Amino acid sequence: MKFKLKLSILLLLVTFLVSYGVHGQFNDQFKDDEFADFEEFEDPEEALLKESLNVQQNVQETWEEEPVEAITEEDVMIEDEEDSDFEHFKDEEEFEGFKTAKPDPTSKQEAPTITIQDIPMHLRSNWDSYYLELLMIAGLVAYIINFITGRNKNFKLATHWINTHRALLEDNFSLVGDDGKQEIENSSLIKESENTFTLWCSGRSCCEGMLVELKLIKRQDLVGLIAQLIRPSTDQLSMSFDLGKEDMDSFVFCVAAKKTAARLVKQINDLSLYCPERKSGDKFNLPSGFNVMSEIAEVSSSLIDSKFLTIVNKFSDLIDYIHISDQFSGPKQTEETTLTKLPDVKKVILFNFNLQMGQLSIQDTIDEMKPLMQFVFYTLDRVKRFRLSREAKSKADKNRHRVEEAFLKTTHVARAEAAALRKEEKRRLEKEKIMQEEDPEKQRRWEEKEAKRQMKKKTPKMKQLKVKAL
Repeated sequence: MKFKLKLSILLLLVTFLVSYGVHGQFNDQFKDDEFADFEEFEDPEEALLKESLNVQQNVQETWEEEPVEAITEEDVMIEDEEDSDFEHFKDEEEFEGFKTAKPDPTSKQEAPTITIQDIPMHLRSNWDSYYLELLMIAGLVAYIINFITGRNKNFKLATHWINTHRALLEDNFSLVGDDGKQEIENSSLIKESENTFTLWCSGRSCCEGMLVELKLIKRQDLVGLIAQLIRPSTDQLSMSFDLGKEDMDSFVFCVAAKKTAARLVKQINDLSLYCPERKSGDKFNLPSGFNVMSEIAEVSSSLIDSKFLTIVNKFSDLIDYIHISDQFSGPKQTEETTLTKLPDVKKVILFNFNLQMGQLSIQDTIDEMKPLMQFVFYTLDRVKRFRLSREAKSKADKNRHRVEEAFLKTTHVARAEAAALRKEEKRRLEKEKIMQEEDPEKQRRWEEKEAKRQMKKKTPKMKQLKVKAL
């Protein structure tokens, strides 16, 4: 048993020695070619890197072999940016006929300098350049001068009128110049504008008061005076009397010039409703340039008496219109405005006069107007005493009833809408009042009542027919 163990150990030693010797020979054979396997599979990036390193090494060797030349200032050119911007001024071909003199280095003469003298500019040699400004200044001066003179002239005319007729006005009225708000001293006119003056008189029988209005030409306005050349107008005097309910009967009457009559029929409400027909003044022995508009023929024959004819024929150039009406409500309403009730009316007598007469001046015309002013108060007393007959009164009442019915028909829809709006507003206020209270039972009853009303409103109305038994 021991012999076998020794033999096996010897064999292992022999095997170990043989293998060690073979391995040593193999290492000696491949000792110098240790990385042969890796060179066969070389990386391309490592190859490029080696190649670039070789090139740099070659270039460096060439630089070391060649001598370096010194860089001088002549080989370097520095460009000045400021000189390059103005380089074209140094080009002689850029400016023709301009020769620059080269400075002589030997001469001691200084370079010439340019001096600018301060020469004042005289306006008198350049007036043509300011013609627009001169025209504007001249226009402003003319406007200011015309404003002052025109304003003074209108004021003198108004003052002359009140001074001429002050005695007549004080004889007919107890208060002259009192408009109810403030008492005017010395019976002077109220200046509404530079060309409009008013005067209120009161304290007379047959009327509640009289308003005098002087509408003069806008003499203070230069543009207005130029417009007068295209569309001439005149100074006007208007006088309106407010009458009481018992001071005048029911009728509408008007005497006016033809152009004025055509304008009044289109613009004044009562004339367009009650007497739209215009009759020539020849039928009433008036000048042919006048028209007569009367609601009732009896009024024309009564008011146009001998004195009326005498004044109208004598002052035909001054009288513009005479309007007497118990249904005066001013100008007609436009179509855009919807009325739900008839406009308020009043009894008035209106006079409108033109303050001119042929070749006479305006002041002379004012002096000549005294008979015309007396005729105004004569007409006032005449209207106070005049009364219609029974037939004429019945006709006048029918006319007013007819106008009222026509108005109600045309405004039925508007009045219905207005009534519906009033009812709706009343219900809204009632609802707000109920909701503000803290009684739920009361609110419930109101809601039930409102619901029943809405249901009743939606149900169609049925007419019940009663049939008598045979």
